[in-house]
Amino acid sequence: MFLGQYQHTVDKKGRMVLPARYRHKLASGCVITKGQERCLYVFPLDRWEEEVEKYRMLPRTDARARRLTRAFFAGAVHQELDAAGRVQLPLRLREYAGLEREVAVIGVEERAEIWDSGAWNEYDEEADNYYSNIEEALSDFGI
Repeated sequence: MFLGQYQHTVDKKGRMVLPARYRHKLASGCVITKGQERCLYVFPLDRWEEEVEKYRMLPRTDARARRLTRAFFAGAVHQELDAAGRVQLPLRLREYAGLEREVAVIGVEERAEIWDSGAWNEYDEEADNYYSNIEEALSDFGI
């Protein structure tokens, strides 16, 4: 399970160190792809296979499903951690997420997410305000 939030930097070659607590989950590799709210999703390979199965279930005759599937898979890259625990973030993915130097890496249960630090701080503040009214939010989801 991926938990917590960490501050890291992207070097001039587009590499970044992943949090030490995440590395054992990603030791056999990972897939990095576009996420919602302009972040990047980092899936361990076994979890990636589960995600692939969800997309296989989408109807190919639905234009929205095709658009979603294309964006998700065309942006995806398989990465292996180097000896320093770093991954390479391709330029296209860095541009999509607005990643320049300072990034936040957050755990979201089955995946990690990589955010521009400024964008994460703004989003996190809004999320905290939403979370502070948890009873209403939980009832919206039937919990």
